[in-house]
Parts: sequence; C-alpha cells; structure tokens
Amino acid sequence: MAGRNRKQHSQRPTGRDRLVVDASYVAAIHTCLALAAFGSALLLGCALHFKKIVRNGVAGYPDEWFPSVSATIGDWYPERNLFQILIAITSGPRFCVVFLQYLLNHQSQSSLPGWVFLCGIIRTLSCGGWVYITSNDDHDVHDVLMILYILCNVPWMLGGIHCTPTGHTESRRRRYVLFFGSVIPMIYFFVQHKVYRIPGAYTWYSFFEWGLILLDILYDSVTGIDFERSKLQERRTTPSTSNNSESTSTVERSTEAERPTPSKTDATDVSVKLKSGSFTPKKFLATSQLRRVLSFIADVYFCMYIRKPVMHSTDLHLAYLFWSIVTSLLTTLFYFSIWELGFSGSEAALFIYLSPVLLGITPLLQWATTTKGRVTLRLLSLIGLAAYKLDDPVTRLFVVGGANLFSLVSHCADWMTCPDAYQGLLLGLGLISSSLSKHANHSNNPVWPMLNEETGGYNKMGMALALLALLELGTRPPAPHHTPTTSQKGVGTSSSHEHDTASHWLASSIALGSLFFTLHCLLTDSSTIIAWSWTGYESRKPRGPLPHLYGAVTILAQSLGLLIPAVLPSRVASALLTHIGWFAYGCVSAFIMYNFRNWLGFAGGLNLAVFCMSITPSVMSQAAMNGFNKPGRTLFLAFLLVIIFYVANVFTAAYAFVPGGMYFRERTDLVLVVQLAAMSFAFRWPKTRFGRLGPPLHNSKETAAYTAAFLVVLSLSSVVVTIFRWPVIGPSPYKPGTGILNTGIWTVHFGFDNAGRDSQRRIRDVIRDMQLDVVGLLETDLHRTVYGNRDLTRVITEELGYYVDLGPGPNMHTWGAALLSKFPIISSHHHLLPSPHGELAPAIEAILDVYGTEVTVVISHNGQEEDALDRELQSKELARIMAESYPRPVIFLGYVVTKPHVPRPAPYDFLVNDGLMYDIDPHDRDRWCEYILYRGLYRTAYARVSRGIVTDTELQIGQFVVPKHGFNLVNQTEESRLLRAWKEQLPEDHWLPMEYYGSERQGGVNGHYYHVFDTPLYYRLPDDAHV
Repeated sequence: MAGRNRKQHSQRPTGRDRLVVDASYVAAIHTCLALAAFGSALLLGCALHFKKIVRNGVAGYPDEWFPSVSATIGDWYPERNLFQILIAITSGPRFCVVFLQYLLNHQSQSSLPGWVFLCGIIRTLSCGGWVYITSNDDHDVHDVLMILYILCNVPWMLGGIHCTPTGHTESRRRRYVLFFGSVIPMIYFFVQHKVYRIPGAYTWYSFFEWGLILLDILYDSVTGIDFERSKLQERRTTPSTSNNSESTSTVERSTEAERPTPSKTDATDVSVKLKSGSFTPKKFLATSQLRRVLSFIADVYFCMYIRKPVMHSTDLHLAYLFWSIVTSLLTTLFYFSIWELGFSGSEAALFIYLSPVLLGITPLLQWATTTKGRVTLRLLSLIGLAAYKLDDPVTRLFVVGGANLFSLVSHCADWMTCPDAYQGLLLGLGLISSSLSKHANHSNNPVWPMLNEETGGYNKMGMALALLALLELGTRPPAPHHTPTTSQKGVGTSSSHEHDTASHWLASSIALGSLFFTLHCLLTDSSTIIAWSWTGYESRKPRGPLPHLYGAVTILAQSLGLLIPAVLPSRVASALLTHIGWFAYGCVSAFIMYNFRNWLGFAGGLNLAVFCMSITPSVMSQAAMNGFNKPGRTLFLAFLLVIIFYVANVFTAAYAFVPGGMYFRERTDLVLVVQLAAMSFAFRWPKTRFGRLGPPLHNSKETAAYTAAFLVVLSLSSVVVTIFRWPVIGPSPYKPGTGILNTGIWTVHFGFDNAGRDSQRRIRDVIRDMQLDVVGLLETDLHRTVYGNRDLTRVITEELGYYVDLGPGPNMHTWGAALLSKFPIISSHHHLLPSPHGELAPAIEAILDVYGTEVTVVISHNGQEEDALDRELQSKELARIMAESYPRPVIFLGYVVTKPHVPRPAPYDFLVNDGLMYDIDPHDRDRWCEYILYRGLYRTAYARVSRGIVTDTELQIGQFVVPKHGFNLVNQTEESRLLRAWKEQLPEDHWLPMEYYGSERQGGVNGHYYHVFDTPLYYRLPDDAHV
C-alpha cells in the first residue's frame, strides 16, 4: 500500500512551469475583437464608399446619410473582407466565453445553464451565418439567420441574467441593457421604410440596428466581471519529469474568499472549488480531453437538459393537434350546409362532440390515462390529419368525425384526471400555437384536412411531427404528478368534502362548456376580434387595426392572459382569477368589444382575450375536481352546451334559412350574455353555495417555467411572422400610367371550393392573371366557428399587394362583402341595407384615388328573390347612395338577383335609373346574380369567366379608362358607350389574358375560361374622349 502511494506520488508533476490565464481576459479579447471588426468596417465603408452604402431601394444621399449594418459589412471591398477576417478571429474567444459561462453556472439540479449554453452555440453559429452569407448573396437566408440570431438572444440574455451569481450585483445591473427596448423603434422605422417608403427612415432604422450590435457586444463583455469575481482561471502545467512530456491543464473557479492554490493532485483532474466545498465530476472524465467533451455532450443531450423540454414540447404539440382536429370538424360538415342553404343532414356530426360521455365507463377512463391508451387514441386521431388525401367530401367528413371522437376522449380523460393547472395551461398553449400557425399560414391551419399541398397545407410535415410526438409520448417515463388517477385524487379527501365538491359538478360543467365555446369562437384566429371592430378607412388610413398587420397583438394578449396563472403563486392566482372583480373585468371587456368599434373595440377584445385565457386553468381544474366522481356526466353537459352555442352562433346570421331562425336573428348580444353568465359559475360569489370552489390552483415551478418559456417563444414568433409577412412595397396598379382600371365581382361561396377545400389560392391565381385592380368579393365573412374563423383576403392581400376593406364584421350578421384595391382607399363606409324579412344585405361604399381621380366603388350582396320587399328597399338604398355621389365617377359591383330590364319593383330599374348609372352592356340579357354598373368612366372591355371549381358563381370583369384629371364625364349617349370593337383595334394594354380562351372540354386555365360570349367584349373609345 505504501509502495503504491509512493508510485503515485512519483508520477505527479513536479515542474513549476505553469501558465495561468484569467478567464476575464477571454471576455475582454472577445469584446475588443468584435468592436474592432464592426468599427473598422464602418470607418472604412464611410471613408471609401459612403454614398454607395447609404443608398437603398427607396432613396440615397442626402435623404439617407447613415449606412445599415448589412450594407456596411457585406457589399464592398476591402471593408467586407477585413470584417470577415476579424469575425473569424473573434469566433474562438466567442465559443470560449459560451463554454466558460456554462462551466461557471453549471448546477446538477438545474437544466437552465445547459439550455443557455445550447442557445449560445446556436446564436454564435447563426451570427456566422448572416455575417458570411450577406444580403447580396442570398437575401432570404441572410434575413432568416439574422432573425434566428435575434431570437436566440432572448434565452441567451434572460437565461444569463437568471444564472448570474446572486452576489454579483454590479454584473446583474449591467446585464439590464436596452437591447430589447431598441427593437421596437427599429421595427417602426423599418415599417416606415419598407411599407410606406419614406426617404430617410432607413437611416434612423440603421442607428437602432447599430445600437443593437453595440448593446449585444457590451452584454457579452460583462461576463468578464463574472469570471473575474469567481476567479475562473485556466492553468496549464508543464511537468519537469523526463518520462512524461505531456502538458496538462485544469480549469478552476473559486470565490474571493478562497483563492486557488497550486494543485497537488493529478493535473488532469477538473476541480471546481466553492465556499461550501468542491465538485469533482466522474473519474472517467479525467482520462482524456476527448472523453470530457463527449461526456459533456451526452450530459447535455441525453441526461437532464433535453428530456424534460422535449416532454413539454411534445405535450404542447399534441395540444396543438387537439385544437387542429376539433376545429376541423365544423368546417368539414358545414360545406354541405352552404350548398343546401339549410339543413343537409351533415349537422348530425355535431353530436360527435358528446363522445366524452364515454369516459363515464370507468375501465375506459382508466385505460385512456395509461401510456398505451394515450398513444393508441391519439394515434387513431391522426386519421383526421390524413383525411386531406380524401377527395370525396362525404368520406372526409366521416374520417374527421372519427378523429374527433378519439381526440376528445383522449384529451378529456387527461382533463378529468389532472386537477392541477397543467392541463389548463396546456390547452391554452395549444390554442395559441394553433392561432399562430393560422397567422403564419394566411389564416388557415396548415394541418386541416380541407387543405392540401395545392391549397396551402403542410399535411405531411404535420403528420411527421405528430408521429414523432407520439413516439416520445410512448417512450416517456411515467409522470404521476401530471396524470393522477381517479382513485389517487380521492386519497386524503374527506367524504364531506367529496359531497361538497360533487354538488358543484353542474356549475363547473356549465362554465367549462361556455369557456370552450368562447375560446373557439373568438380566439382560434388572431384576426377574429379585429373583424369585430373593423369599420373601414378615413382620410386614407384605416380607422382600426388590419388583420395581417396586427394579428400578432391578439396572440400577445392571449399569451399575457395565460402567463398570469402560470407565474403567479397558486393562492394568489386562485384568489384573483376566481374573484368576482375579475369576472367584472371580463364583462366590461366584452361590453366594449361588442358596443364599440375601431381601436377602442379592439382594445376591449384584447382584454377579453386576456380574461378568457387567464381563467382557463382554473375552470378546467374546477371541472376536474368537482366532476371526478362522474366525469362522463360533467363532460356530456359541457359539450352539449358547446353544441347549443355553435348552433345559436350560426343562427344569428343564417336565420332566413333555418326553422326557428327568427328567434335568433341578430341576437349575438344575447348569445354573448349567456356565454358570460355561464362562465360566472367559475367565480366565487359571496353567500352562495358556489362561494367555495375548492383548494387553490396548484402549479409546479417546472410547469410555470416551461409555460413562460413557450409563451415567450410563441409571442416572439408571432411578431417575426408579422414582420416577415409585412408588405415589402405598397400596392400599385397593374398598368400604371395608362389610366386603365380593371374591376371584378365574384361571389366566392365562403371560401369553399366544389371539393370542400379552401379556395383562397385559386381565387388569387385568377385575380392575378386577370390583373384586377379593384375586386369585390361576396360571402366573405368567415369569422364564425363553422367557417373555421378564417380571413378570406389574407393570401391575396399579402402575396399580391392590395389595400383591403373587410366589410361588416361577424357582429353585423351578414354573409360578408370585401373590397380589394390596388389604389389607395380615401374613405369607406359600411351599410346594412334594409332587410325587414330576409337575410341582412351588406354594402361597402368606398372612395378610391384612381390615378389622381376620386372614384366611388359600391359593393353589395342583395337579398334573395323570395323576399320581394327586401330587394326593393335594398335597391332603393343603393340607388340613393350612388345618386348622392353624382357627378363623381361610380362603379357598382353587386349581387342583385334579377333579369336585366325587368320593371319595378325588380332591382334593375332602381339601380340604373334612380342611381344614375349605366349597365356595362345592356344587350347582355343572360344575367341573373352579378351585375356591373358604371358612370363617369370609359368602358373598354367586359368579360364573364366561368367559375371552375372555385365556387358556384362566375367572375365578371369590367375594364374602364379614367378620364383626364379634372374632366367630368357626364351625359354619355348610348351610341358613344356601345362602340363595339375587336381587340386588335385597341392597344395591347387593354387585352385580357389570351390563356383563358377555351371551353369546358379544353383550353382555359384551371377550369376557368371566357364563357357566354366565348371571348371578352371590347369597346373603343369615342373620338372625343378626354384621356
């Protein structure tokens, strides 16, 4: 034994040659190199290429007088090359800083330092990506990597702040930089530059962009303070023995009270010294540097840092799939109802929502909460995603119905056996992620079965991610604290308490049903509450928020609401979120949303979103605790109430086509009041049997942390999506400088094509091919549960560039009308035309700036022929609107339902004679629904395009030429208006696309072709035309 000790002692290094490097120097070197890289590029760029690097797509010097980061580092020699060389040198210290910070903060009981380390690595790699792939090389890749870099800064900075040692107050204060405060004005000036194309805005944007770079570098520099105070050092020892020539190193850290002394142990040992003692990793780490690295990577990826985040991410994705599947059933079944304009029989599929009643069977409930049961049921529910492959709408409905049955049973089983806040938070996170996916995919959920690859679906990717999630779920170690069984919940509960809570199952069930419907009705799409508040334009600006620009604000409000129960202490959250004062806050928010419009109404909707999301965990927890004895009963009543709300919500607008509809006509107010009244059972009312709702809402610290992290990611993603979708350039006419104005009217059947799929992209293609400058779309109000809470204008607006007026919102109880315009909208007003008996008729009156001339455009959807009085009153009101704008040029694009030249009380004579309008072609007598009328313009073309499979109604196109500015064209004679011509007699600018010549059997594009006349009709300008 003594000999062995002597042998070991003889092998210890005896040399005294030792290199000691203070880790704070590494941080200082990194800071100096980074500042040198960016500073040298800026100085050289301004000295050598100043006017070139300040020029952008909007303006140059002197309007723009300071360069952006991208232009400085990526456009010109030699600044680009010097910058890239210095950044390459900086990468070594940068990786060292990331690793040393992990080593300093690493704790065996916390996975946060490991996550911060991973974010630091990704952040560094993405930085190299946007540095070496410049905007000139690949603009999209450069932007994506830059956005990824900024996103990684969030967990890197916040995680670093959280991990800062408590005693390092100076370092903690310096970490609170103005980094994220600078992002807001930077985005503002970026919008001013990109969208409004304001000269000089990019200069101010560049200031904030450089500010972010500087703050980013300074943030990393303060890690040097942590290293210095912790005495983090790398010691490199050179042994003096001749039989061991290898040098060894050790990384040490200590507090100021315990300075490190020369080690007397093997130089390959890694020892971290603290006040309380020392931490020594496993012996196999000491064998070699390679093993240390490999063991560390295994630690990060397979031990404590990945499994829990992956588990929570899986639960989040499965919650997202739940909302995707549940919301797809109504859109699938309502396809049949809109073709029948009444009950079609498919409505019986609504009763699938009652399938959770099966959980009243105790063996099924127990099996559904096992790992095998969860995986099996959720695997079966994926047939709802695979249903996109089915072309037959009937078969698709049956498959989607079955998927809903499996999904509801599986998720509701978890709800009723988990009385803590986890399932409620999970449901809210799934809802927000579903809304975010729709916001990113033009208001369509990318895994809905009504979508496929051609219509904007990402079904295969959705299936792949779902299978990966189920693989994780099936191999997950048991977590009983998240999924207690029914018997477990009863342990420790007195019989008197069971009797007390069980007596409240009715109240909890009603509150759950009302809340579920409210979430589905208002918050499954970020633009729904915007549609509730929308009223149009005034003075060339929207009076309220636009969906594609401000949908992210709704998601932020939802995230804020869910954050409240996640981060507040359990007792505080329970006391606040079940207090009648909080219920009063929700009622006031709903009142503001319903009664006010524009920004104030939107603000009310945002507060209602906060309210509904905040009470979701509490309502679900109460339902689980009060209904655990008989979960089937509780869930049956809850979803029966959901079905009743679904029907009532549709009947408020569809009253003219359903029995008993007159009792629901325009009574969204009553439906909303009943919703709130039902949710009131989730609150503590003094001196009532519902005053005591049970124990405080339990929420673990781990759940709170992951919920907060997910909410931050989802919120930032919504902002990034908005910026990415933000129009690069403002709308402009297809044929600028010609005075030509192409218009169209199309009834698009609620965005469902003849195969029951979303038709947005097919509509977009036709509008793009026909180069329509002004389009009236009818039957476009899709912000109801049965339509999927969609915005039919999103694809066209974002991809083709149009100003949009959404028309009357869902609280106006119409089928909807929308205006798309390539010309600025000066002002617009929404009208509800007189409808004493039938459906409410919407109309939009808008004044457009068409090549400097104000032109009024009127879009309307009149009632059906069964209601003669309604049609007469509506026609008179439209005639009044158009006559009052005389002599201003007017274009009428409407759905009228009448034969041409039919005498009064049919609509035609009112519109033409009383409205002081001209028929686009009075000789076309083969019309019934759609009409185009005009005044004060020269009409040069008229076409009728077949519907294809997009809808049940054709597209009508009218081409006009605006008179010379300042000239009022009045009293046109029929002879001057009907100068028929061949297209060859007109300049090619007036020709409509040749590709659309064809027939039903051949020719045309995607089933669309010129029909009735088999060609567009052309008209030449009068000889005395003022153009």
